[in-house]
Amino acid sequence: MNLGEAITSSAAGSNPPAIGEAAVTPNKILQLGMGFWGSKTLLSAVELGVFSALASGPSDLETLRIKIGLHRRAAPDFLDALVALKMLERDGGVYRNTPETDMFLDRAKPSYVGGMLEMANTRLYGFWGSLTEALRSGQPQNESKNNEDFFGAMYAKPEVLRGFLTAMSGISAGSALAIAAKFPWDHQKTFVDIGAAQGMVPATLARAHPHLRGIGFDLPQVQPVFEEFIAGMGLSDRVRFHAGNFFKDELPEADVIIMGHILHDWDLAQKKLLLAKAFAALPNGGAVIIYEALIDDDRRDNAFGLLMSLNMLVETTGGFDYTGADCSAWLREAGFTTTRVEHLVGPDSMVIGIK
Repeated sequence: MNLGEAITSSAAGSNPPAIGEAAVTPNKILQLGMGFWGSKTLLSAVELGVFSALASGPSDLETLRIKIGLHRRAAPDFLDALVALKMLERDGGVYRNTPETDMFLDRAKPSYVGGMLEMANTRLYGFWGSLTEALRSGQPQNESKNNEDFFGAMYAKPEVLRGFLTAMSGISAGSALAIAAKFPWDHQKTFVDIGAAQGMVPATLARAHPHLRGIGFDLPQVQPVFEEFIAGMGLSDRVRFHAGNFFKDELPEADVIIMGHILHDWDLAQKKLLLAKAFAALPNGGAVIIYEALIDDDRRDNAFGLLMSLNMLVETTGGFDYTGADCSAWLREAGFTTTRVEHLVGPDSMVIGIK
């Protein structure tokens, strides 16, 4: 029984609905309102390395408690809460990862997506505590409150930057596979990924399509991390790094230009500028791929996209997420003659524009 059901059950005992009357309960409200309990439990589990500790095999409570440094009082409820949240499995007194947490939350695996959760734990969880202030002021609630630039602060510290770039790989991995499968790559030879971060998208495309040659475009500080990742994938002969600032510098020319989780960081004028620069860098017949957690055109179904836009409120001075129809209109304004929207995976979709 979840929290909402527990309170609803108690309330119904004192004032039950009439026979045949549909019960209206606060269950959904309470589940959503107290959702941070489960969220922080998972984030702390990632921070403590629970799933990496269990990647080598199942463990009893005491062995696992000692391995990850839990207090005796906290351990049973914490681990069993992860079982109830379907993040762990338990047979008797022995805990093990679920198939999902074993694949995606073991730091030793290339499929690890916990970088995003680590960033959520160390940065976003605290900043979102000031959401009400952001809603009233329209101002970001992150490092900028201390007169620091978000990206400047991120890129100034190598260890923080590496964590951020790893997080971006986790966010992009599923969409990269979908783009590799759904976009018609047979007639393309080259691509450039703008804001390539660690290089997950270029690596995924190059591995899926051996005829492709790719470029990762990002700030100079990213180059060592990118080249290390690409070399580890055995792709250094087909994927290279191009250092630059996408506002100050021209974009590299290629048959396809990709912008993933980029446009939502910026205000409308900056979004349109980046699309115009993509148009200028493409040949006739070339394509731009924009992918994000696109908000549905009716703005009522893709909760993740809408919440991501609130995250842009918390994190940026003018960024916001948008619908596929919005992006298609901007692309046509930039000069692209044909556009289409296609779902990728989870909350992410892509908008394709053809020059």
